[in-house]
Amino acid sequence: MGAAFIVVLLTMLLGIQLVTTELYLPALPGLTESLGAPPSQAQFTLTAMLLAFGLSQLVWGPLSDRFGRRPVLIIGLSGHTLASIGCVLAPSMVALITWRALQGAAMGAAVMCARAIVRDLYAPFRGARVMSLAFTGVGVVACVSAPLGGLLADRLGWRETLSSVALFGACALAMVCMRFPESLALDRRSSLNAGSIIRSWATIVAHPKFRANAALTVATYGGQFTFLATSSFVFLQVLGLTRTEFGLGIAATALVYIGGTFLSRRMLPRMGGRRVVAVAGAASLLAGTTMAGLAMAGVRSPWAILLPHCLYMAAHGTHQPCGQSGCVAPFPQAAGAASALNGFLMMITAFGIGGWVGWRMDGSVFVLVNGVWFWSACVAAVAWTLVQRDGELAAAWRPMAPWQ
Repeated sequence: MGAAFIVVLLTMLLGIQLVTTELYLPALPGLTESLGAPPSQAQFTLTAMLLAFGLSQLVWGPLSDRFGRRPVLIIGLSGHTLASIGCVLAPSMVALITWRALQGAAMGAAVMCARAIVRDLYAPFRGARVMSLAFTGVGVVACVSAPLGGLLADRLGWRETLSSVALFGACALAMVCMRFPESLALDRRSSLNAGSIIRSWATIVAHPKFRANAALTVATYGGQFTFLATSSFVFLQVLGLTRTEFGLGIAATALVYIGGTFLSRRMLPRMGGRRVVAVAGAASLLAGTTMAGLAMAGVRSPWAILLPHCLYMAAHGTHQPCGQSGCVAPFPQAAGAASALNGFLMMITAFGIGGWVGWRMDGSVFVLVNGVWFWSACVAAVAWTLVQRDGELAAAWRPMAPWQ
């Protein structure tokens, strides 16, 4: 497998989560009205998917460490495609929530294996740069997903919008079946014994580098998911944007995210991981504080939210690749389990945010801005404390020559 193919494959596997959420967001108000359900119930189409996504990774991780990444990917992507078709045909909100949960459970295999594949093939520092390049591709997927979702929802309807999710899953499945052999060496495969799995999880959770990087990924994703879970209702119903305008706004934040991943790759060899994460933490806090300050000052404009969130997304483009690769770096023989635990923690957090959003949605912008503000403060606190205290992190993210 060439390096270019690996990056494209990682982009597809990581991007499937964005396609399944962001392409779907512009259709959320329309399907809520079409199926005769309240907005609070519609939130369960997101939270049920993410809860299943997080829990399933605890199963997919040990399975992939035992049997390899390829069979797990084929099963997961096949399930995702079938569940996506079920979403398109759903006759009621209850049926849609059920199919979305199955979709999330299957999607867990793709995202978990993507993080584990990086550790299978690359040393920690090189893995961070490859992951950053893959997340650049994910940003491109996000740029396409949001406007496409808005356009399809405006012109065709929510069922046609969801059918494009099934198409993306089928394309990822075809790529794995035709081109991906296996990345996990036989001598690195582990047992499925329950005792060894529990001991492996305990070892991973006890590792300070995992805790620091997991906290970083959870906090930065918490702010991003708060924005995703509330943005369609805030921008479409409170601020009065069209679905196409909303999709273009989301695409703008994705473009900035791409810039953040590019800047991260440029800064890592020169500054090292701890300093890069610390600077990005300051940017996150500035973004959240600016967004909340403008809302409290009575500024009611889409730009008062989008511009600060662009800064948040630029920092997010550093935190996610560094944090996700850092979580699996110490565990070459349990990369699947470490990736699964990291993903589980992020999705449990997202599930809690979804419940809070459904309870706090009040027809104003404050549920969005206050949530992003809170998580931006958490990102800064983790970046300036846990990450900086982790001595092993300094060795793993040591500056290297640009060609390494």
